Amino acid sequence: MTSLTVPPIRVGIDGRKFPRASELGPIKLIERCAELGHEGVFFRTVLDVSPTLDRGFLRAVKQRADDFGLYLEMGLGKINPYNTPEAPEVRDVGKGDYLLGMTRMIEATTEIGCTALWGDTANYQRHDWGLHAIDRYRTDVTWEDQLDATRKFLLRLAPVLKDHGAVVAIETHEEITTTEIVRLIEAVGTDVAGVTLDLANVVVRGEDPVAATRRVAPYVRKTHMRDLILFERPMGLERQIRAIGDGLIDWQAVLGALFAAGVNPNFTIENVWGPDRNQIPLFDPDWQARQPDAELGEILELIRLSRLFEAAVRAGTMPPPDDYYSVQADLPELEGFVERSARALKSAAAALAAAKE
Repeated sequence: MTSLTVPPIRVGIDGRKFPRASELGPIKLIERCAELGHEGVFFRTVLDVSPTLDRGFLRAVKQRADDFGLYLEMGLGKINPYNTPEAPEVRDVGKGDYLLGMTRMIEATTEIGCTALWGDTANYQRHDWGLHAIDRYRTDVTWEDQLDATRKFLLRLAPVLKDHGAVVAIETHEEITTTEIVRLIEAVGTDVAGVTLDLANVVVRGEDPVAATRRVAPYVRKTHMRDLILFERPMGLERQIRAIGDGLIDWQAVLGALFAAGVNPNFTIENVWGPDRNQIPLFDPDWQARQPDAELGEILELIRLSRLFEAAVRAGTMPPPDDYYSVQADLPELEGFVERSARALKSAAAALAAAKE
């Protein structure tokens, strides 16, 4: 028996990637979320909901979520000044002033009760550029300089965040390690920054999802949840995103790490459809040289997981990468990714609760 308390969990949808999200618009998307039995919507940025920060419309969106008893989450966007040119919509809101744009977004989101605000440090450039598809490997500026600029920007934003009781929840994205995120939080304070936990991304940095969760657990304020498989490639491994329960992540261990830290965020399923893959060139000396926090034990765990997957493919219990996604998925299949994920996540929570009894 363990003293771990396993609370009920709430599982919702990603307001940008859910099927037909742009077609439905925010209010109809909330209604579709409720119709399907999901428990909330995480809009990536408040500008996805209202590009002009229309207060009346934002209140209407909040009211519709409240009508169904759904959680409502929102975010800000890019917090790395070297990356902000790729978010012109934020600068537009500030009439040329990016900091003012962010300030106005914080004011608008907190007025409707959204205070844990998603942010990320860079883009994953979806091109066949090898290491250079990830902004960590830019050659015009070092990653260390990007992290330092991000820290300074968060400190400039800190007074606004504190005045409104908000924090930037930094995503565990492909370019940044969980150790680097923890350092940023320690540098700016937990009243300024927290974490959006996305475990499908941490493996790209050579991190074991369970170990990564334990590192950031006390700071987790939001989540993007999906599963993954790993398989061998000549220079290391390759990742493919899958629905929760169809992959390799130990979800009981992940939930246990969060609950042990006293954290129970909303669990938002970030659905994908198609061959969402990333190379993880573990054996590339350049990759190794730019991973100063890499832990050998975690890299070996990723290799072990890839071997488990390959054994499962041989046994016929898991489909190989090329067979997992339909060439042209229909709406039930697309929405089913989220439904399966939600069911599997709640099953993991129930199994964890049963194990404690």
